[in-house]
Amino acid sequence: MRPRRLLLAPLFVLTLIGSTVTTIAADSNPAQAGFNLAESDAKAIAIADATMVAMGGRKAWDNTRHVTWRFFGNRLHVWDKFTGDHRFENKDVTVLSNLNTGEGRAWKAGVEITDRTERSEALTSAKGAWINDAYWLAMPYKLKDSGVTLQYVGVKDDPAGATCDVLQLTFQEVGNTPDNKYNVYVDQDTGLVSQWMFWHKFDDAEARDLGPWTDWKKHGDILLAHGHGKRDHTDIGVFQVLPASVYSDPAAFVIADHK
Repeated sequence: MRPRRLLLAPLFVLTLIGSTVTTIAADSNPAQAGFNLAESDAKAIAIADATMVAMGGRKAWDNTRHVTWRFFGNRLHVWDKFTGDHRFENKDVTVLSNLNTGEGRAWKAGVEITDRTERSEALTSAKGAWINDAYWLAMPYKLKDSGVTLQYVGVKDDPAGATCDVLQLTFQEVGNTPDNKYNVYVDQDTGLVSQWMFWHKFDDAEARDLGPWTDWKKHGDILLAHGHGKRDHTDIGVFQVLPASVYSDPAAFVIADHK
């Protein structure tokens, strides 16, 4: 039988695994600065904390350094979570930059882009792709990010028939699309995200079904979902150490070379 997650008062999450009961303080998953605690629902926060535990825990996520993946099998990201260094490959374009400073270099078909405007456009495009693609990879780890407001919607079945707690995410002046709204389905049995819905604007009448989160696998000390319906992320990898050249040398990055 799969682990069953139960919820108690806002300050604690009770996890039942077999016959062992473990109480986990909510402050083991502290909110990021700017998280909208005042307008967030206590039950939603407790579920977000339990979800973090189910994926390996906040400490494991924070201690994970390098993450790499191909967004739906196409554009490649290598991301140093500690420094903000980022490698981006998309067809014949390679961008090596720092997400925090915005500085970097770019190449097209092996030739460095030296024109300032063209280079700036390449850097902006790479960061925009990372903002979108990292959310598709790591959204469940970002439920208490800066600018997020969490509300509990209720209990619903996801399209696969699993009973889920549904969380609503809205945003305050963060990211490229702060007017977005999401409903995130958390499987009551596994504690993992299983489905999400999207509104381009929070007051739109119609939602877009973004599909399932499936094929959760362990990478390092954390779980990441490979499956999103008809599309899968590929080449997912987690590394504590990578050569510095990954973020400075435009030569192609091959994940297998670093395993």
